[in-house]
Amino acid sequence: MRFLKIAIFFIGISTFAQSKVGAVDVEYILSQMPELENVQTQLETYGKQLDVDLNKKLDEYKKLADEWKNGEATFTAEQKKEKQTALINLEADIQKFQQNGAKLMDLKRNEFLSPLYKKIGDALEKVASTQGYTQVLQTNQDMVYLDPNYDLTLPIIKEMGIVIKEQTTQD
Repeated sequence: MRFLKIAIFFIGISTFAQSKVGAVDVEYILSQMPELENVQTQLETYGKQLDVDLNKKLDEYKKLADEWKNGEATFTAEQKKEKQTALINLEADIQKFQQNGAKLMDLKRNEFLSPLYKKIGDALEKVASTQGYTQVLQTNQDMVYLDPNYDLTLPIIKEMGIVIKEQTTQD
């Protein structure tokens, strides 16, 4: 039994010694992609359409509320009930539309960004296999140090044919 534990320990060490771990900043790569500008334009267009749809609903609600206010005294009991039901339903519809607006934007953002992430993933796979990496981690705010020799961000950008724009600093 002790031999088995020692053998597993050495197998684990040799496996770990053979692995090569790199890291990549996917969000930085995404920010450098020229296609991102098109995605942002599409999202703005979609957001404006959602705003137009919401404004239509609000206008319809205002129109119904004005009809109610102006004609309440002359409505029959049945007409009052119909108008109240219509107002309540429209108000609920508006609230639901507002709540779902952020979710709809997230879904659309994911839909538009999905091909870009796939493109990054394909380039990452090619660079990692070419350079012999067995594992690649995504950099984030928890990472306190990364040896530049193991950062695959720039090689992936180069593989994708992206030219990094010079960033100017202001003093």
